Amino acid sequence: MPMFINTNIMALDAQRNLNSTSTDLATQVQRLSSGLRINSAADDAAGLAISEKLETQVKGLNQAQRNAQDGISMVQTAEGAMNEVQNMLQRMRELSVQAANDTLNDSDRGAINTELQQLKTEVDAVRGRTTFNGKALLTGALSTTQNTTTSTAQAGVAVGNAAITGVDVSGAKANETYTLSNNAGVLTLTRSSDNVSQQLTPSAVAAGANQVLDFSALGVKITLSGGSAGETAANIASGLDGKTVTTNAGSSSANFQVGANASDTMTVAFSDVSINSLGLTSALSNFNSQYNTSTAVTAAQSLTSALDTAIDSLSNTRANLGASQNRLQHAINNIAVGSENMSAAQSRIQDTDMAATMAQFTRDQVLQQAGTAILAQANQVPQGVLSLLR
Repeated sequence: MPMFINTNIMALDAQRNLNSTSTDLATQVQRLSSGLRINSAADDAAGLAISEKLETQVKGLNQAQRNAQDGISMVQTAEGAMNEVQNMLQRMRELSVQAANDTLNDSDRGAINTELQQLKTEVDAVRGRTTFNGKALLTGALSTTQNTTTSTAQAGVAVGNAAITGVDVSGAKANETYTLSNNAGVLTLTRSSDNVSQQLTPSAVAAGANQVLDFSALGVKITLSGGSAGETAANIASGLDGKTVTTNAGSSSANFQVGANASDTMTVAFSDVSINSLGLTSALSNFNSQYNTSTAVTAAQSLTSALDTAIDSLSNTRANLGASQNRLQHAINNIAVGSENMSAAQSRIQDTDMAATMAQFTRDQVLQQAGTAILAQANQVPQGVLSLLR
């Protein structure tokens, strides 16, 4: 074997291996100290791209979960205020029933009227005071209405022998166009801004009967009446084909972002809750002017009937808010599962396997020590040439 002084091949080989071991050891130290397998794109270029996409979804889902929880708080605020309004309506009805009893004189009914008028004032006061983060909840500012000037599906429009008698968009987004399409008897309602759609199959509507097409996912309900002749399901589907429902931009229901993607939304309408919107203005005014006259009993009875209608209406509104709250809670539960599973997938790509990395670190540490010792030995090999020069 030739012997050289200028070039020590064994030392170069030992140095190369030692450099490689030192680089690997530095990588293991970085992974162990950061807890991440991917600390830069060079560690795993494809893995980085995938893990960043997953992290975007996880962070979006976590924020959506907080959004939905805030939405529940908003709904609870409105529903709690409505509960107090309903308590006042119940008291007003109790007073109206009392006022209809002829054992009372004008003075007694005057005392009842005083309390009724105070309760009337407080109902409207609660309406004005109920806000969430500065947003009025019971004034109707967060309710969606239909734009009848551009809608082709609205009350009075004929659908074969049937007719549309009402369109409820209280749960729909404002400033949107919803288009109906028919495919072999199956109706699809599509929101134009994001192409979110829902399908349902209408049934035949008999003469004098009604049918509600409830596109609940989009917050649109279309009520049909069979009129005097009724209509088949196929003709209803074909008659609604191509018709549109347009919502106004002037007021809008509350939009809750309950997912990581732009289209993952839920809308909740908060109806106007006032003496006027509940249909009590006329009945209370009549009783106020007639409680000390011969028609006081009739006025009290009319007020009782009006209050029955108002209480039923408010109960339905509260029921809708309760259903929305339950839906938000289910959304939270679903989001939590999705976030957990995506986090697990991201962790498998991005996080350090501490046990495996520690084993690799120990191996590299031993190799580094061995490489250093061998390099020292390799550096001594050229000194063997000195024995030839003696």
